[in-house]
Amino acid sequence: MIELEKSMYYNAKPSIIGAARLLREKMTRSEEILWERLNRKQIQGLRFRRQHPIDIFIADFYCHRIRLVIEIDGEIHRLQKDYDIGRSAEMEKYDIKVIRFTNEEVEFEIEKVLNIIERTVKERNSSPPWGI
Repeated sequence: MIELEKSMYYNAKPSIIGAARLLREKMTRSEEILWERLNRKQIQGLRFRRQHPIDIFIADFYCHRIRLVIEIDGEIHRLQKDYDIGRSAEMEKYDIKVIRFTNEEVEFEIEKVLNIIERTVKERNSSPPWGI
């Protein structure tokens, strides 16, 4: 179990793990909406985690089995596109796929968001890049 935890958190430091724990208590409205649809293995029986530490980052949602991160971008992300691109690239070094949605997409087009997630999950399941 310890080895699984090390690989699942990608060597995240205790401070990152603590920060993630605090963020779970302060989810945004968009995060709560999507969590309602991801929680309890509702997407193809997969377990998603919310505010999950990955190295020096905290992913909004993460499924370890297929190495998928789902990010919900609020207003601030319009000003930090380069940072987000770099952040995604760092996670991709671990064979993690990152998909992004805006707050508005989650709040007003949840079915479209879920369809994209389902399609991505199927792709990841059918050809895992990590050789499971």
